Amino acid sequence: MSRLTAALEGACPRCGERTLFNGAAAFAPKCSGCGLDFAGFNVGDGPAAFLILIVGAILTASAITVELSFEPPWWVHLVWIPIGAALTLGGLRVAKALLLAREYETGAQEGRRL
Repeated sequence: MSRLTAALEGACPRCGERTLFNGAAAFAPKCSGCGLDFAGFNVGDGPAAFLILIVGAILTASAITVELSFEPPWWVHLVWIPIGAALTLGGLRVAKALLLAREYETGAQEGRRL
């Protein structure tokens, strides 16, 4: 299983079970399959910071394109709120999973390499 596929599925980096997340974007305390402690990994705010920039750029470019191409009424632009929320939540989940998997592969925990 590739790293991206595992991140999309929320799979544990050790055993591959889909136990990484306990909620929408919150990690479970540990894997129920192999017992890997997810609390020892420090993903931090890195994924969120990059995601804000990426999603913001996508939404801004899309809104400007729609406005200049179609000149819709103002309320049509309300569609960007759920689109932005979906992109942020989905992207945050994948980015956090990718970073945790990378930390597991390299043996890095709490910001240091073991």
